[in-house]
Amino acid sequence: MALATTTDLPVSKPVLVFDSGIGGLTVLREARVLMPERGFIYVADDAGFPYGGWEEDGLRQRILSLFAQLLDTYQPEICIIACNTAFTLAGADLRAAFPDMTFVGTVPAIKPAAERTRSGLVSVLATPGTVKRAYTRDLIQSFASQCHVRLVGSENLARMAESWIRGESVSDDAVLAEISPCFIEDQGRRTDIVVLACTHYPFMANVFRRLAPWPVDWLDPAEAIARQARRKVEVLQGAEHPEGFDFAIFTSGQPDFTTRRLMQGFGLKIEQD
Repeated sequence: MALATTTDLPVSKPVLVFDSGIGGLTVLREARVLMPERGFIYVADDAGFPYGGWEEDGLRQRILSLFAQLLDTYQPEICIIACNTAFTLAGADLRAAFPDMTFVGTVPAIKPAAERTRSGLVSVLATPGTVKRAYTRDLIQSFASQCHVRLVGSENLARMAESWIRGESVSDDAVLAEISPCFIEDQGRRTDIVVLACTHYPFMANVFRRLAPWPVDWLDPAEAIARQARRKVEVLQGAEHPEGFDFAIFTSGQPDFTTRRLMQGFGLKIEQD
């Protein structure tokens, strides 16, 4: 059997990973393991970060406009929306606007939390935008109606996580103030699972564990998101990862030095305007 030459190998379309900031790198990391033959484009809407404080219609239109440009320019095989706020708000709109594109979204991991909890006390640590979405409450009604689910919408934790990822110091007291509402004691029962419903948060999971008043299971959805994307993308036998392809786009066009260094650590070049 003759070996395939480089020109014989199938050329794979890239996987586009989208987030409001750099938290989606947790998903990118897992997706690369499962789809080694694919190139990756990481898009950080840092010009719009954080999403939690946006008015819904304005944010929805922003996301739709960004994707119209991204899909036209890069023609990816699949888009992973690595942002709970973006997908719970605009996921259905994206699928309606771009029916030929496959979108894999990020939603709070409420179903697996309800399946795993022993105490029946589950907390969802999210952004204010995710907490107020009907989508989130529908997930609770559908999959966790037998549990007591506390929704905790942190105003500050996504920014803290961005700082932490960049190597900046973050106060333990400030972090504890954000995660403390997740911990409930009721008639001898305690919260035993906290859903990390923002892709920024897993970067700080070890900090959360250290500061938590008692041990809990911190659910990180990144691997499950990557597995879902892998199921929807054709495996190209014999394809090789396009060398030197992976790159990051920042909507501000002005990532700082620390961010550039972080992207290099993830093997991502910065796409210039």
